[in-house]
Amino acid sequence: MEYNLNFRKCYFKKHIAVIIFMTMTLMFLCPHKAGCDDQGLEARISRVENGILGAVQIEGRPLRIYSIKERMDHYGVPGVSVAVVNGGRVEWARGYGVAETGTDKKVNAATLFQAASISKPLAALAALKMAEQGGLTLDDPVNQLLKSWKIPEHEWKDQEAVSLRRILTHSAGLTVHGFPGYAAHEIVPDVIQVLNGEGNTDPILVDIKPGLQFRYSGGGYTVMQLLLEDISGRSFPELLR
Repeated sequence: MEYNLNFRKCYFKKHIAVIIFMTMTLMFLCPHKAGCDDQGLEARISRVENGILGAVQIEGRPLRIYSIKERMDHYGVPGVSVAVVNGGRVEWARGYGVAETGTDKKVNAATLFQAASISKPLAALAALKMAEQGGLTLDDPVNQLLKSWKIPEHEWKDQEAVSLRRILTHSAGLTVHGFPGYAAHEIVPDVIQVLNGEGNTDPILVDIKPGLQFRYSGGGYTVMQLLLEDISGRSFPELLR
């Protein structure tokens, strides 16, 4: 079993509360299925809780293995939620620590965290599935397919297209690296308002030549979200389900 854990801090507006979340990829490797079946669930859970490898392993040096608690303490992470998918289903889920710094509110399997960029692979999968089914193409200009909003005109519009392939690979030249999110009491703008810069981020536009370079763009994935909604006529949550 391999563990690749990435601890991140997410600071809410005005720093009233600090919520910490962890994005986590667990690759369940078991070449001998019968051996896996013979292990008890608690033993498998213990392997996750106490079997985290460091990000870098140096040949000739002892292998350092950490527990979730040790990594939380090291990175100053007060709360973590973990779910393990095995055989295509959630085998177990647990929470560790507290949901908010300075409180005793325990994290459990139902605690909500800001999903952030861990949602991008799922969004990309939906786009590729739609392309596979013939609903759209990867290389045509997305402005030809968008209905409710268009990417603003830019100086390279007649040279290089903002295509779905380039959006998926963060090479479309689109702005807005990421999004800070909104507190529970704040009004959340709709997708078009976000694209127009009417939320708490700048407008999404092209400011470097599409295809020129890789530059991470959450804004590009927001364009993709609207593209899938426009083509399918369904809301993004409904489409993903």
